[in-house]
Amino acid sequence: MIQSVICRRQTIQNLRCNSHIRSPVRAEPRRNSVPPTHTLTNTSKSTITSNMISKRSSLDRNNLNNTMANSSSTQDTSSSSSSQTQNPISQSAHSLTLDKEVSSAVAFANGNVNGNSGNVPVASAIEKAKSNKKRWKLLGDENSLHVAVASNLRQRYITKDGKCRVNLGPIVEKIRFISDIFTTIVDLNCRWFLLVFTMCYIVTWVIFGGIYFFGAWLRDDISHVGDPKWKPCFENVDSFLSALLLSLESQRTIGYGSRMVTANCSEGVVLLMIQSILGSIIDALMVGCMFVKISRPQQRAQTLIFSKHCVICERDEKLCMLFRIGDLRASHMVDAKIRAKLIKSRQTKEGEFIPLEQSEINLGYDCGGDRLLLVEPQTITHVINEASPFWGVGSKRLKRETFEIIVILEGIVEASGMTCQARTSYTEEEVLWGHRFESCISLEKGAYRVDYSAFDKTFEVQMSLLSAKDRSNAIKQGVVL
Repeated sequence: MIQSVICRRQTIQNLRCNSHIRSPVRAEPRRNSVPPTHTLTNTSKSTITSNMISKRSSLDRNNLNNTMANSSSTQDTSSSSSSQTQNPISQSAHSLTLDKEVSSAVAFANGNVNGNSGNVPVASAIEKAKSNKKRWKLLGDENSLHVAVASNLRQRYITKDGKCRVNLGPIVEKIRFISDIFTTIVDLNCRWFLLVFTMCYIVTWVIFGGIYFFGAWLRDDISHVGDPKWKPCFENVDSFLSALLLSLESQRTIGYGSRMVTANCSEGVVLLMIQSILGSIIDALMVGCMFVKISRPQQRAQTLIFSKHCVICERDEKLCMLFRIGDLRASHMVDAKIRAKLIKSRQTKEGEFIPLEQSEINLGYDCGGDRLLLVEPQTITHVINEASPFWGVGSKRLKRETFEIIVILEGIVEASGMTCQARTSYTEEEVLWGHRFESCISLEKGAYRVDYSAFDKTFEVQMSLLSAKDRSNAIKQGVVL
């Protein structure tokens, strides 16, 4: 490594001394075209090519001689070694610049010579230029690659539409889900729910159809179908399909009249009673699950909207954090409440790392400001005071922080009386410093009009970049902000 650095330094010094070779360190415009007053013939083109190749060969010989001359000086003191290796990256870049310029000139000359494909040094110079170009591209894209990877690693705790991004790990005691079978069925996806709903009926019909067919076979009712002297237990059951129809007609109380359970056997009556009770239980469970699945309050949350950004501005000479909520339906939420949580990982003084720690954000709980009459869009205010987690956060620190604000709106649906919850989140990139929301309410004849096209619009205001803590200290010291 030291020998390579010494070689490249000596190469740069020799290049600076030679007047017929342009120094790669000095930034000069690259000549990619020939002046229009000169025309190149095949002879002149070949001359340019041979001159550039000879310059490259002489350069390689100088590098070899300098390497052999300086090979004995690599055992110097540690101080001289450190001074020689302090900037190997810039020297390597200068060498790459020289290689690229020489290769470009050779490639230009070779491109203007027709039929000169047998020049092996020119082809090797072009290949080396391509390799250097790829290397430069990789070195230049390294920072952008890190930025792209870093941006993709940002994971939200809750998405903008309220879905939690938390995956549960392997659960050993899955029997706990069976104990609450009703909630388990309701939480299934629609396709799996319809599959369970359908299979509950089909399986019971098939099972009892098989029992009816087995009973008819034991009593020999199958072989005496149509015999007026025979007293069957299951009338007109001569196959499994007819027994399945008997099970379906009995459980669904269809009763076509051609197939029935007679009074000639007591076991048939008991079997019919068991099927009727089991069918009623399945009806109650499935119909209840279907009703709850359709009327889930999560669907009501689709018409509760939140602003895309959260803003920080001054209100009544206090630094406040604001965001908006609105209801798109004419039927309003009853007893609506709003609350917010700050999700941020931190490390304690003892060195313990606490991931995703939740802290409360006061939205007016002490004065009743968290209870809303959600008739028109409401702007929720959080006053940044000493109890706020944003007390020491200013404009510059806000850009360096990593946190997520979770906003939860709860209320009772007026139409169904069920409790509904809507959620959203704001990351540090979605908090705008020095902005305010535009007004979206205007007065019309006989009523107020809400313009939801201006619901998310903000405008910038002139304000201090200091945090609430620094502002308070400055006011105490008599500094005018």
